[in-house]
Amino acid sequence: MAAAMVSSAERAVLEEEFKWLLQEEVHAVLKQLQDILKEASHRFALPAGGSEGAAKQESFVLSVAGMDQVKGVLTLQGDALCQADLNLKMPRSNQLLHFAFREDKQWKLQQIQDARNHVNQAIYLLMNRDVNYHFKTGSEVLKLMDAVMLQLSRARNRLTTPAILTLPEIASSGLTKMFSPALPPDILVNFYINLNKLCLTVYQLHALQPSTTKNFKPAGGSILHNPGAMFEFGNQRYEVSHVHKMECVVPWLNDALVFFTVSLQLCQQLKDKVWYLIFIASLWSCLGTLSTAVQSHILSLNSK
Repeated sequence: MAAAMVSSAERAVLEEEFKWLLQEEVHAVLKQLQDILKEASHRFALPAGGSEGAAKQESFVLSVAGMDQVKGVLTLQGDALCQADLNLKMPRSNQLLHFAFREDKQWKLQQIQDARNHVNQAIYLLMNRDVNYHFKTGSEVLKLMDAVMLQLSRARNRLTTPAILTLPEIASSGLTKMFSPALPPDILVNFYINLNKLCLTVYQLHALQPSTTKNFKPAGGSILHNPGAMFEFGNQRYEVSHVHKMECVVPWLNDALVFFTVSLQLCQQLKDKVWYLIFIASLWSCLGTLSTAVQSHILSLNSK
């Protein structure tokens, strides 16, 4: 009887703890997540001068110590690369080439745009459960956390995993039409985000003569192609002769990645608490069933 009373008292405590978790702690965590993710979203929007929706321009110098083949300045405005000013020194002739974006052109960085959209979707999911919403079960909380974590993981992955492209895909991208003067046919460029860095890769190409293409093996997709990679574009076969990669740190991208990590940790901690209480409740339910069965067995023995 005493054991049953203790079990009943403990079960009442567990039910109160679960009720408090669903009504109080879950909403406190959701509010904390909203605040963090709104800060992350503001980093992507970069509001300037208090005007909502406006984005300030930030310029970044591209250079590598001890290497002067490629230098440049990139200007970022939100998810758009609005200016690129590049100087390229040709390795054989030492000729200095200068290229810049046309004034009427901007290059959208799809990785930043997608990451921001995933963050905003996570915020939308959280705001759908305002302070007056009553969570009825732990499973409902787990389902919401899984949905939010999926959006945050996708946002983070868009920044940490650049697109895998073939050289013909790079050659046929709109980037080739962004510059004035136009890029020569033996130069390819690619911009992408890798973690908290804005990266530029410049490929210098060597046109292959028909007589030298018997060992032609086109390269597949890659984030970064190495010298020697071959491809065909516009009925001409090329080989990559030189590759120049430069990058610059974008501080607010680093902030966003930190916000993603903290938010994912908060989601996981809440899930762990819910799972723990569900597990304990299930365990006590099993023990209660077992105890009833044992008592029935004892009563049956005493009746014989």
